[in-house]
Amino acid sequence: MEDQNKRSSRSLQRQVLLLFFSLFCKTASENIRYSIPEELEKGSIVGYLAKDLKLNTGQKPNSNLQILSLDEKQYFIISTENGNLYVNDRIDREEICGESTSCPINFEVMAENPMNIFHITVEIQDVNDNSPHFSHGDIKLQISESTLPGTTFILEQAEDPDIGINALQDYNLNTNQYFVLDVRERESGKKYTKLVLNKQLDHESESSFHLILTAVDGGKPPKTGTTKIWITVIDANDNPPIFTQELYMVTLKENTPSGSLVVQVKATDRDAGSYSQINYAFTNIPERALQKFVLDGQNGKITIKEALDFEETEKYLVAVEARDGGGLVAHSNIEIKLLDENDNAPEIILVSLSSPISEDATAGTLVALINIKDRDSGDNGKISCYLKDSLPFKIVPTSSNLYKLLTDGLLDRENMPEYNITIIATDKGISPLSTEKTISLRISDINDNSPTFEKSSYTAFVPENNPSGTSIFHVHASDPDLERNAKITYSLLRSNIQELPLSSYLSINSETGIIYAQRSFDYEQCREFQVEVRAQDGGSPPLSSTATVKVFILDQNDKSPQILYPSQGAEGSALFEMVPRSAEEGYLVTKVVAVDADSGHNAWLSYHLVQATEPGLFSIGVHNGEIRTSRTFLERDALKQKLVI
Repeated sequence: MEDQNKRSSRSLQRQVLLLFFSLFCKTASENIRYSIPEELEKGSIVGYLAKDLKLNTGQKPNSNLQILSLDEKQYFIISTENGNLYVNDRIDREEICGESTSCPINFEVMAENPMNIFHITVEIQDVNDNSPHFSHGDIKLQISESTLPGTTFILEQAEDPDIGINALQDYNLNTNQYFVLDVRERESGKKYTKLVLNKQLDHESESSFHLILTAVDGGKPPKTGTTKIWITVIDANDNPPIFTQELYMVTLKENTPSGSLVVQVKATDRDAGSYSQINYAFTNIPERALQKFVLDGQNGKITIKEALDFEETEKYLVAVEARDGGGLVAHSNIEIKLLDENDNAPEIILVSLSSPISEDATAGTLVALINIKDRDSGDNGKISCYLKDSLPFKIVPTSSNLYKLLTDGLLDRENMPEYNITIIATDKGISPLSTEKTISLRISDINDNSPTFEKSSYTAFVPENNPSGTSIFHVHASDPDLERNAKITYSLLRSNIQELPLSSYLSINSETGIIYAQRSFDYEQCREFQVEVRAQDGGSPPLSSTATVKVFILDQNDKSPQILYPSQGAEGSALFEMVPRSAEEGYLVTKVVAVDADSGHNAWLSYHLVQATEPGLFSIGVHNGEIRTSRTFLERDALKQKLVI
């Protein structure tokens, strides 16, 4: 007994070591494969992923490994600290892969800085975590006492969702005098058994009894499941039913409506009376098939009970028994194959999206990762993918139904700040099905536009004698960029004024572009000048443009006329002109000459005689200032005449 315990312990150690080494199986650097048993505890290590991807120590903090998960369950998780792959959820191989001998879980891992996609396969190994079981409870047989030894009876097949050596391996029957087991193997590798009559039954000596049928799997230690076989011995019935076919083969389209006829089985019995009345029933039918089909026990018609789905199950194998009124039975098998129909439209799943994307992004920049899949098979599951509209983007396939959405042209945020990109996926079925998905992508701004003035040259008119600080003009520039790239600052660059610094003449509000006079202008000193204004945005580096403002000073009548001739004498002294007494009418006495520093109308002068000793004796030309006699002198006229002009 002690040696047996030691052998069991060593066997267990060998299994653990085998399990340990299977965790670290890998392939190429971008296609990593691991193998783990099912039902590992959450947090169990799967593999040293960062190390197996050959990411050096300096790359790990920036690689930012993340799983591109496309399933509802997240079976695995990557540690952000060490890059190891761990179990994140319960893994039940039977739930994931059913009866498949291979059970891979495939997913992609994306690394950033630089971006790369790695394909990861984790093979789930079966452990013996399921016992064989009989789904339909006890088995009841009614056998005529006239049944000859060697007659076989197909028994319900036990089900064990495990695979390989852990699956169902054998059947055992308790020791009895009447029956033995005939255990056989189907083409699929599954074991089934028949009950073989080994000795003639005798209704009179034993009308009923029961046996224990045990199903055993190959696990270490093995697991078992049992069911009782209740046998009723009935009186003789000479002829058993006979099916017209041992195997019925049926092909159905998966979209065949519920209630449709699948097949009608037929058995005949040569007996008469109640012994010839046949009743049909399913035997040894899988649970899934029992959900999908119904058998009419009277006429043998099998009809569809529930909608079929090729993607769920491609083939059903069921057995039918025909039992006559005397309890004799015959068996027949029915193989139902489903034909795939194009009943599933492609699915479009957005895995990742980079939004916004810069308007200076180069062609080929990755915008989004998209998973497109179709549950159908053959051409019905093959997909073509394209963009609905002509846009500066393209979609290209990678592996594992992943597609990349890339830039394929120049982007300009000022022209198109946002794109609605519609992706169309169409399968290649005879009646193709399509799916559309629209992705909204925003374009981010760069400083690619200089501020622009409304004009390259402006003209401003300013009356002279203006108050210091007066607003004299307003310039405006616009920039189609956004935020700080469009924030404009105005400044004065240079002018053609030489006498004083520009800042003593003008200033500009850097935010509004309003130009202010820093002094009062004098038309008589400066009639015009020009200044260059710059508009600069807040980008990095900043962009700018310039415009010229020509400032014209408008004259005001701020200067009095100045008399040049006759010249003014000393204060209080008079000016004298000599006129002969014999002068005729119209005699030119003198000419008053005056000037005005103003211009235009403000400099137009007119001359007027304000005061005279003898009114009417002299006149003055209004426009030329000529003083002439208006008549000849008379004796009574004074020798001195005073004129005020």
